[in-house]
Amino acid sequence: MKFKSKAEKRELDMTSMIDITFLLIAFFMVLINFSEADTNERIRLPISELAKPPDSPPTEPMVLQVLSDGKVIYANADYDIEGLRKKIEFQLRLLKLLKVPIKSVNVIIRADAGCEAGKVQDVIELCQSLKLENFKLRAKQNDQ
Repeated sequence: MKFKSKAEKRELDMTSMIDITFLLIAFFMVLINFSEADTNERIRLPISELAKPPDSPPTEPMVLQVLSDGKVIYANADYDIEGLRKKIEFQLRLLKLLKVPIKSVNVIIRADAGCEAGKVQDVIELCQSLKLENFKLRAKQNDQ
């Protein structure tokens, strides 16, 4: 008696595997650290032995980057002090509409190493006049 062997072609259903892959991609996109998104290549941070990375990301960050000529980069646009005042006032009105307390806003100042201290002080005084109280200055850690 002769047996015929039928070669059956089996296909694997990859739908579940593709679904899991897309879910993993979405999960890791949510976990990506966007803290470097607020940096600008025109800013060269000063180097300090006392600089250390923050323990946790600040709540409600407002990143102001002071260039060596005194202009300030905020939300990917350059401002002088008066233009910056108008932009921050507008931002604070938006936060008030969203019921975010001003005391929870953290102003992160990234000043260029060649920037005069007086220009940074002007930015801090501007923020203080608008009732902002929490400031964090950024510097590079000295790797010695």
